[in-house]
Amino acid sequence: MQDLNDITQSGQANIIRGISLMTKDMRFVGLFTIIYGVINSLTIIGAIIGVPLIFMGIRIREAADHYDYFNSSGDMNALQNAIDKQYKYFNIQKILVIVSLFFIALYIIAIIAFVSVGVFNQPHEIFSMLN
Repeated sequence: MQDLNDITQSGQANIIRGISLMTKDMRFVGLFTIIYGVINSLTIIGAIIGVPLIFMGIRIREAADHYDYFNSSGDMNALQNAIDKQYKYFNIQKILVIVSLFFIALYIIAIIAFVSVGVFNQPHEIFSMLN
């Protein structure tokens, strides 16, 4: 792996430009993740998903701040902090995906169980009273 000191001037310029573009997108995604989390948190059930979304948005915006500081100062601690915050964002995202897949599987199993028992094939009481 190449040491950061061995990167050419044009390579450094590309890295700086890439980090700058990436941090703008990270802030945008972070802001809307926070907004979406707040909207979800307006209900008690929605808060189960909303609160982790708020933390995700905060983490990705913090990572963007650390990347910007690294870009301007070259401080390796800032780069390590940025990677750490970005890791936390993706870790929370991974957990939410796993939980979502679990609930989707439960939903599919419930639908299959209801269909096999014939719950959806039974006439409703309101229709039987009309006859």
